Amino acid sequence: MVNKMTILRSKTTNLFSYEDLTEKRRQNIERSTREMRRGKTVLESVPQRLVLELTNSCNLSCIMCGRHVKTFRPTFFNLQWLDTFAPILDRVTEVTLFGWGEPTVHPKFREILEYLARYTVKKYFLTNGMLLNRFADLIVDTVDVLAVSLDGANQSTNDRIRHGADFKKIIENLRCLVAKRNASPQKRPYINFVMTLMQENLDELPLLVDLAHSLGIEEVKAVYLTSFSQAIAPQVLWDQKEEVRTVFEETMDLAQRSGILVKLPYLQGEDPAGEAAHKRCFVGWRDFFLGSDGFVRPCQSTAQKFLSIQDRSDFMEMWNSSEYQTFRKCVNQGNSMPNQCRICYQSSFANWNKRSSFLQNEVSCEFAPEWQR
Repeated sequence: MVNKMTILRSKTTNLFSYEDLTEKRRQNIERSTREMRRGKTVLESVPQRLVLELTNSCNLSCIMCGRHVKTFRPTFFNLQWLDTFAPILDRVTEVTLFGWGEPTVHPKFREILEYLARYTVKKYFLTNGMLLNRFADLIVDTVDVLAVSLDGANQSTNDRIRHGADFKKIIENLRCLVAKRNASPQKRPYINFVMTLMQENLDELPLLVDLAHSLGIEEVKAVYLTSFSQAIAPQVLWDQKEEVRTVFEETMDLAQRSGILVKLPYLQGEDPAGEAAHKRCFVGWRDFFLGSDGFVRPCQSTAQKFLSIQDRSDFMEMWNSSEYQTFRKCVNQGNSMPNQCRICYQSSFANWNKRSSFLQNEVSCEFAPEWQR
């Protein structure tokens, strides 16, 4: 079994373990946790995390991306929407810049980070790493956690999967960023790699631990590939449990020797969700997700829309809207949950005992919204 050191798992009720939170934020986390455990539908707490999709556009064309089977009309987050969140940023733990696109291609990415830098809220974003060199100083000054998607431990594999990527450039960008971070008084951001596991790259997960160690990066996270089309379906790791187990064991052995933290999904058949549609979901209490078209959705892994931020000015009115209340009431109820939640593929809450978590192409094509300009 893969048990030679502690395996990190994706967060469900909580977020990254920040040590220097204000008392207001700690109190909000405690209240939020109580409310989610009790299943309250009208909340007094504010979200622990704001997830802001800056754009659905990307400068890469990865082989597993859903944009190959769905029309992604380019949309960009409006900087003015940030003002809606200003009254609660003293209680929100984290702002995460994440969604279907690459955040650094937003034409006002710098201005967005500078806006958020006015607040002590934690900042986190996921990137493909290609444009990190443009923002390195600003990232070191403002960002607390940086996740970098890399789908191979060498140029051949990574660039074959992530069309348009340049592995050597990404690694050089990271070397420079780590050097700047290590020379800074605050020693941030915390950095991790994120690898989408598939037939093509499974054997390279241990090598990514080696790479992280050589660069001075703290963590390697792995997520399973979910296919949205038949073309990519042969790459998924469904019914590959023993092969995956072997690689996970090798990865953990190497991580233990090198001091790298590793975050892994559950092995197929060993997910604690058992036979349920998904793990107990807490996004409706923990997270507030805003798409790059201004529509509020439960999370980035569903096409379901709640409301438009352009039609509302008060945050708590949105947070306790009838749409949110209904979602909180139904999301964990097997007989009434939204259809897309029944086939959840969201990396933190999906049930990895289920075939549909790996093979969305067999059950649904409604995995992403119809973005509106």
